[in-house]
Amino acid sequence: MQSTSSTLRFALLITLASGFLDSYTFLVRGGVFANVQTANVILMGIGLSDRHWSAALLHLWPILAFLLGVTLAVHIKSGRVDHLLNHPIRWTVGFQALVLAAVGFVPTSVPHTYVTVPIAFCTAMTITMFRSIGDLGYFAVATTGNLMHMIEYGYAASIDKRAEALSAFATYAKVAGTFAAGALIGAVATQLFDAHAVWLAAGFLAVTLVFFVVDQRRAEHEADSP
Repeated sequence: MQSTSSTLRFALLITLASGFLDSYTFLVRGGVFANVQTANVILMGIGLSDRHWSAALLHLWPILAFLLGVTLAVHIKSGRVDHLLNHPIRWTVGFQALVLAAVGFVPTSVPHTYVTVPIAFCTAMTITMFRSIGDLGYFAVATTGNLMHMIEYGYAASIDKRAEALSAFATYAKVAGTFAAGALIGAVATQLFDAHAVWLAAGFLAVTLVFFVVDQRRAEHEADSP
């Protein structure tokens, strides 16, 4: 049975939440991208060139939090905490859902780093641990690579007549489309609900936890069946 974390449905929910969060943090949390660190590097460089030190720092802190999150995720993936924590992957997703739920209570009047830093940290952990759909690699927080793979496999399917490439093309198209949908939903929800909109993203991640439980019970049932 395929691992829950490498299924398409799981990947689409993670990607949906990622697109949502970047719209959310950009619109109501200081114009910062909590997920896409490339944008933060560029905006930090612009701030430094204009000698807007405070604006530059606003983009620096999420970058540092992202690096720390990746480091912790790599440590968890190494298996070194398995003896301390059962189902570390589930705890990672659950922790991010709880952080997002808490963020919804933080008013927009507080310094934005109080929100963008924990979101960047949690997102870094999630995307470091979940980067495959079956045998295909994907990136939940940015769409450039996914679009590139979509075109590559689309070319292979239509021009090279590789039948197996059509499925990969469809997968990447769904991931790229889901990221765009997440950004749109995030923008609309943020305009309607302001800071509280992030609770919707927390809900997306909560659903993934349900997938883990359901899949485990299904696997146990299949194992017990004669």
